[in-house]
Amino acid sequence: MNILYKSKRVGKNGQVFSMYKFRTLKHNVDGISSFAQKDQYTRFGKFLRKTKIDELPQLLNVLKGDMSVFSYRPEEERAYRLLPASMRLLLSQERPGIIDLASLHFMDEESLLQVGDPHKTYWEKVRPLKFTLQMFYMQNRSWLLNAAIIWTYIKKTLWSLFRK
Repeated sequence: MNILYKSKRVGKNGQVFSMYKFRTLKHNVDGISSFAQKDQYTRFGKFLRKTKIDELPQLLNVLKGDMSVFSYRPEEERAYRLLPASMRLLLSQERPGIIDLASLHFMDEESLLQVGDPHKTYWEKVRPLKFTLQMFYMQNRSWLLNAAIIWTYIKKTLWSLFRK
């Protein structure tokens, strides 16, 4: 069994690349990971997701030049095609990243999408707010904002480990 999962994502200038993650879902499960059900995880998959350790292989994407550490999260090809043209244009102007304000705000996105229709919730509630946060970050990025993001991300990750 392969421990790495590759997902086709859209990056700078609309170029498609393979984004790496540690595999957290069983092989026969659809790749729309945020919509996964409890029984679809690998043995350690839930823990990897909760601690965000599943994102570590994306450092390879940073080294390859496909991604940066701080920027908007890259979209899957099929989701990217659903975005309005103006949004795609803005996102394609820079490399996507591992962490941003939207990923920080929606660290519990997975549990949020377990209730009701996950696709409807994502496209009507989550995605519009993510885009707003991504645009705010792109317009206001600084080393101080990056430091605040990483500090808050670490605190939230540690908090999630010790609660429950």
